[in-house]
Amino acid sequence: MKFIKDMKPGDRVADIYMCKHKLSATTKNGKEYYSVTLQDKTGTVDAKVWEPNSEGIDEFDDTDCIDVFGEVTSFNGALQVNIKRARKCREGEFDLALYLPVSSKDIEVMYKELLGIIGTIENTYLKQLLELFFVKDDSFITLFKKSSAAKTVHHAFIGGLLEHTLSVTKLCNYYCTAYPMLKRDLLLTAAMCHDIGKVREISLFPVNDYTDEGQFLGHIVMGCEMIGTKASLIPGFPELLKQQLQHCILAHHGEFEYGSPKKPSIIEAVALNMADNTDAKMETFTELLGNITEPGWQGYNKFFETNIFQTKID
Repeated sequence: MKFIKDMKPGDRVADIYMCKHKLSATTKNGKEYYSVTLQDKTGTVDAKVWEPNSEGIDEFDDTDCIDVFGEVTSFNGALQVNIKRARKCREGEFDLALYLPVSSKDIEVMYKELLGIIGTIENTYLKQLLELFFVKDDSFITLFKKSSAAKTVHHAFIGGLLEHTLSVTKLCNYYCTAYPMLKRDLLLTAAMCHDIGKVREISLFPVNDYTDEGQFLGHIVMGCEMIGTKASLIPGFPELLKQQLQHCILAHHGEFEYGSPKKPSIIEAVALNMADNTDAKMETFTELLGNITEPGWQGYNKFFETNIFQTKID
């Protein structure tokens, strides 16, 4: 099988891929075409069906696995597959495990590392809270390990939420050594809990899309509520400590225009916002560079709002 990560311009493809998204659109001349996102476990690639009504194109929808024949091209520095033929596959023709993107890191190893960090938390209330989520809640643990951290932008793969959470937590742990005024227990607890609402905001693969609850409330509000619910199960949990933790969750996107209900009011919330933003941007850039076929200038990127350059050192 020709995995997406191994594609290069000029390649002919004749393999099965999952259709992650399919959109019917029209050109400036009014001609209909399909804009398709193909997916396998190594990533996604943009694809186009320029003749959707031709005899070689079957009807297919999101999450269908399709047998694709086409050619790989390069458009604005990114790969694109020009689909000539597409046949919807029947159950039994494909192994679904080949088409779901998974973290390149071992999920159980990452989770064990996260549990190890929980073991270093000294505040008894915060440690109990973390254990209620990450040790005792089997349903939450299953979802947390399988969830992505986003629909498309960064860590959009199985295990992505765990990978992102662990990275943010480790960044925050470093901050505590560089800036001793930070309350380590509070900051690390906030880091481990900052995106817990995503287990309810985004459905699991192969759908990986926003749930109704996610659309109406969002992971920030849901995460704040989840912390309040668990804290209520711990006798004597200090109200001010709970509010400070919830504030970190509510403010972790930093600005109102980025979806934060609150702007950071305590230093731990500022640190969490910086760590979250750092990991999200670095992973986004890493994934972007992974799809680049030639070094040099890559054109304008909407997420970074600038022209992107693939670093070269001669």
